[in-house]
Amino acid sequence: MKENKYDHPSFFDQYEKMLRSQIGLEGAGEWHTLKNMLPDFQGKNILDLGCGFGWHCRFAIENGAKSVIGIDLSERMLSKALEINNIKGIHYERKALEEVDCPAEKFDLILSSLTLHYVESFDTIAQHIYKWLIPGGSFVFSIEHPVFTAEGSQDWVYDKNGEKINWPVDRYFIEGKRNTTFLGENLIKYHRTLTSYLNILLQHGFTLKEIIEPEPSQEMLKEIPEMKEELRRPMMLLISVLK
Repeated sequence: MKENKYDHPSFFDQYEKMLRSQIGLEGAGEWHTLKNMLPDFQGKNILDLGCGFGWHCRFAIENGAKSVIGIDLSERMLSKALEINNIKGIHYERKALEEVDCPAEKFDLILSSLTLHYVESFDTIAQHIYKWLIPGGSFVFSIEHPVFTAEGSQDWVYDKNGEKINWPVDRYFIEGKRNTTFLGENLIKYHRTLTSYLNILLQHGFTLKEIIEPEPSQEMLKEIPEMKEELRRPMMLLISVLK
């Protein structure tokens, strides 16, 4: 089993304190946009790659899905999912995404939320997802935006007074591993250009449906003052494609 920082106690404790962990999907800045990109769940079989606490799994079942399989590498994540989002129709499995093997044409919809930038080969996972989807099936996912991942530090440039000057973008066309820090832990992520993401999907036969760089909702901008900083650079990229 691959190492996963989400199973480190100190890291997981910090992750549990995040708004999206505490209150679920409504605490995720991108959710108000992502939910409108999702197809009808009624009677559908769904796969969630990187399911975390299982919030998307619960949403799918509560909106009519027939079944949901949630995959995650983190034992702690899945334990929390079983504690708070363990409802009929959801089955959780602990696996690395690179090790998932599903029957062809099994799922109507495959979801992935802020996970695929941890996967070294997007080409391989896209090929697998295409095989696992039924004809006409949907693949909807969120990732960290290439502008956000390019330079690697994933932090602002500050002036001498500690004020945020700008967001660094460097090595954009040099794809591959990035060592960064999140919640006090070193993490390995993988940077890819927007061109790579889109062309890989097209090369494997997907049809592009929607591409959105989400902004925080007006409610979040009012209630959480620091959210205004998210208007200075894109943090996430949401993509919806069809088989």
